[in-house]
Amino acid sequence: MLDFLTTIFENNKNKNTYPDKIKSENFVKKLFHILFTPDHYILNNVVVFKKNYNKLQKLLYEIFIELNINEKNSDNLTKVFFKEIPNIYQTLIIDANAILKSDPAATVIEEIFLSYPGFFATALYRIAHQLWIQKIPIIPRLITEYAHSKTGVDIHASAKIGKAFSIDHGTGIVIGSSTKIGNKVKIYQGVTLGAIYVDKNLANIKRHPTIEDQVTIYAGATVLGGETVIGHDSVLGGNVWVTKSIPPFSIVYQKSEIKMRNNSPFPDPINFMI
Repeated sequence: MLDFLTTIFENNKNKNTYPDKIKSENFVKKLFHILFTPDHYILNNVVVFKKNYNKLQKLLYEIFIELNINEKNSDNLTKVFFKEIPNIYQTLIIDANAILKSDPAATVIEEIFLSYPGFFATALYRIAHQLWIQKIPIIPRLITEYAHSKTGVDIHASAKIGKAFSIDHGTGIVIGSSTKIGNKVKIYQGVTLGAIYVDKNLANIKRHPTIEDQVTIYAGATVLGGETVIGHDSVLGGNVWVTKSIPPFSIVYQKSEIKMRNNSPFPDPINFMI
């Protein structure tokens, strides 16, 4: 046992770029909180509000330092990230309004900020995507996996998603790393935008589909393949399986068949136990 513990200790002490998972999650939680759901006491004092925002910048800087990035580069990376926050915020406001416009159950935009898992997952994806653009290792994945654990929505940080993106319900959605999604796209629960097959040699090849503008994808649909393009203004019905491109303005659905039984007794169902 002592030999085992010594081995584990030696293996871990050399991980100079091992980030603090909890610190990364706290950073993104606090950032979302201050952007969309700040406490009332913060809103009553602009000095306190700015102080909390500045603390977030310091926290991100510390995370970069823990990644073994030198002080100068950590400072520059932090400034670049926070310079992009206004653009990320504006895009997310567009996303939230798209949800408000399309969901009859939504009453006010604050309800979306506070309670919609799809919006939360989208917000954390957009934050992680900016870090991915800046070539920050590990942290983007920690952020999107935190969103995954909280919402059931799995969006890879390197996916490219346009504005007015709307996720309804959310649970079970998977959006792969090389997916490209246009503007005004709406996705329901259980949708998979994935690869036809997985091979480590294809890591730098587009393996996931392209979804053009104003496409709606209903629950349980699966779209696979890097060459698969869903044309703009199309609708994919529930549970469809798509591995080839679809032209614009298409409707894809599974055909249901209804058979009327006669007056004879209905046959007994197969009895089984689980």
